Amino acid sequence: MSAIDLSIICLYCLALPGIAYALSGRQDSVSAYLGGRHDLPWWVICLSLVATETSTLTIISIPGMAYGSGMVFVGLAVGYVIGRALVAWLFLPHYFSGHVGSVYQYLGQRFGAGMERTVSLTFLVMRVLAEGIRLFAGMLPVAAILSALHWLVPQWGIMLVIVGLTLFYTMAGGLRAVVWSDALQLAVYAAGALACVALLYHQATDQQIYMLRHSSRFHLFHRSTLYFLDPYTPCAAMIGGAIMSMASHGTDQLLVQRVLAARTLGDARKALVGSGIMVGCLFALLSLVGMLLWARNDERPLSALGLSTSDALFPDFIVHDLPPGLAGLLVAGLLSATMGSLSATLNAMASATLLDFAAPCRVAARYLRVSLLVFARLVTVLWAVVLVVAALVFANSHGPAVVFGLSVASCSYGAMLGAFVLALFSTRIRGREVLPAFLITLGVVCGAMLFWRPHGHAIAFTWLVPLGVIVMSLCTLLARRFAPGG
Repeated sequence: MSAIDLSIICLYCLALPGIAYALSGRQDSVSAYLGGRHDLPWWVICLSLVATETSTLTIISIPGMAYGSGMVFVGLAVGYVIGRALVAWLFLPHYFSGHVGSVYQYLGQRFGAGMERTVSLTFLVMRVLAEGIRLFAGMLPVAAILSALHWLVPQWGIMLVIVGLTLFYTMAGGLRAVVWSDALQLAVYAAGALACVALLYHQATDQQIYMLRHSSRFHLFHRSTLYFLDPYTPCAAMIGGAIMSMASHGTDQLLVQRVLAARTLGDARKALVGSGIMVGCLFALLSLVGMLLWARNDERPLSALGLSTSDALFPDFIVHDLPPGLAGLLVAGLLSATMGSLSATLNAMASATLLDFAAPCRVAARYLRVSLLVFARLVTVLWAVVLVVAALVFANSHGPAVVFGLSVASCSYGAMLGAFVLALFSTRIRGREVLPAFLITLGVVCGAMLFWRPHGHAIAFTWLVPLGVIVMSLCTLLARRFAPGG
């Protein structure tokens, strides 16, 4: 890494918060801070959705996975598009007609405040775990650069700088700043990945290109008989991926919050379905980076390259092999991806806290003698501290971070999707039946992820959500069957 790269990284990280704040406008109310005034263009929301769900975790993990498995993540994106289309036409009309700020308020209208707060609390805990992994992954490229320069900076110090810059524009600009910064950072790291593909293709020999073209790495799915253990078989990717996408983009406040900021239902649908297509294109681009690195290294395994995990492949390439300028731009994109994902999470968690726990928050604001807008910003700071602590806890984790992050999120998605399906399409189910079923489902799915090891393998993350939906439905039916008057 050269002085040019460090200059680009510093300038970009300092400029991004300022640009995002300038585009966001003034935030003079809690609704503007949390909801963005519901007038954002659909294409900006589309870019923000892609940037929020991909983040640095995806950028550093997918090339490493493609090094060994090829284009399998693109096959997963096929299921994502199907799932988002179902959410766009089945879920969104109910959300827009209900005029909700937090998606969990819809559950409150249907099943009562207890169910709303329980699901919202589940979202908050799941986000702390998932975003802690993301924040740690986003710190890795910076740590690699500083190590190469022999600068000894502790991991917590790097995280504090990233979180501090992110807090500035998140607290000042609210959701609008978050969405615009997401769009900017997506453009930067997508352009950087495209430049990596062009550079690697230009440097590859004819023999390496021939080897890649005639390999099996362009297949979108694994041909495996481990149907419930491999997330990249056709059924797991398309069916499991579709249900997982329905859960994430239909029940997760982090993503639904952006869709609800659209001007109309039609704009929200375009943003949601378009994001699925763009995610597939981004997965393909990042997979090409990993496949070209595989050809460039003449099929050598990662261990032969001195790399302990697949997540180290892309950061190592950025730090040691990219020319000056491009390396700095790509690392800046990785950092901004972390900042964009972090800002989205902080705003969504503040939104869920203030909207789903409105009464306690109003009491706390009066006790502190501050306005609700100031209290919302204090809540944002509190969640930032919690996320830094969570990231430090995950510092010693192993394996592809993107898979672990998806598994953590999938543990709660099944129960949440089941609850929303019951709320949307069943008029006879009551809150006293759904709430215990929801809690039981969380325990069953978490137990399956942690302890169920058929043939020595964990259940595929793509099947955790369908499992949760099935368990949730069965538990609700049993609760209704044996409830007094059922």
